[in-house]
Amino acid sequence: MADYIIDCKGKRLGRVATEAAVILQGKKNPSYNPRIAGDDTVVIKNVASLEVTGSKAEQKVYYSHTTQIGHLKERKFKDVVAKHGMAYVLRRAVEHMLPKNRLQKIRMKRLIIDDEK
Repeated sequence: MADYIIDCKGKRLGRVATEAAVILQGKKNPSYNPRIAGDDTVVIKNVASLEVTGSKAEQKVYYSHTTQIGHLKERKFKDVVAKHGMAYVLRRAVEHMLPKNRLQKIRMKRLIIDDEK
């Protein structure tokens, strides 16, 4: 079992998310097996200083659907960050980079973001 610490100061959002997703899957471990959740833990610090390049802050859109006809909701990146914080955005990015199977929830429990409230 290994603890990986990622310092986000001056790093891009996507780069940190992919690094965390690879570690959580156990791919950095020599005994990697895709059907086993692994036991590596990721601690992420200084999430507030993550950078977003280009005009993603104004153009990136998060979609959610309520399963009712015509109820597709859109939220812009800057609105999501203002409401939930950068830690929420990072957690969601890592979650969407992991395989969608029964191990996803187990792996996400091993993601620790220090700046969360």
